[in-house]
Amino acid sequence: MADDADSTDELAWETTDSRLDYSCPGFDVRMDDVVLPDGTETDFHYVDEPPAVVILPFTPDGDVVLVEEWRQAVGRVNRGLPAGSLEPDDDDRSAAARRELGEETGYEAGEMAYLGTVEPANGLLNSVHHHFVAHNCEPTAEQELDFNESIRVAVESYDDVLAAALDGTLRDGRAVLGLLRYELAERWR
Repeated sequence: MADDADSTDELAWETTDSRLDYSCPGFDVRMDDVVLPDGTETDFHYVDEPPAVVILPFTPDGDVVLVEEWRQAVGRVNRGLPAGSLEPDDDDRSAAARRELGEETGYEAGEMAYLGTVEPANGLLNSVHHHFVAHNCEPTAEQELDFNESIRVAVESYDDVLAAALDGTLRDGRAVLGLLRYELAERWR
């Protein structure tokens, strides 16, 4: 992925200082002191988190392996795609996607292919999500969940998952975006 930062653009903000406001497992909150293009000095808070991988896993029968996970921020169980943060020493995103798929679901991918990279909410956080599609996924191990993950695995037909994304019952943004990327990639292939 190319670095798209362009500090010479007339819309660019100048960062004069940056500091950690709050740290917790999974992300930090940072505060930057900035100068806006018109010379106004202010501050800007944002969530700082490591890049992540998001996997759309298909079984050999073409079904989708989903995770059902408690999401405290919205106060409910959320259906979505397996995903996880890259570790500092992860040089191979595809290998990281395989690891995260295994840890969250116990499934192993026969094939893994890159779908694309997105910044899901770049007005509030610096997240970068690398989407992958995995084929021929088979259960081969037990889940290896982090201490703060409450996840169960579900397998559904692709058509049902796609319909849930369209009717709004699948609300997880990473999952909906992963399905969209996959659908577009298949259409334009």
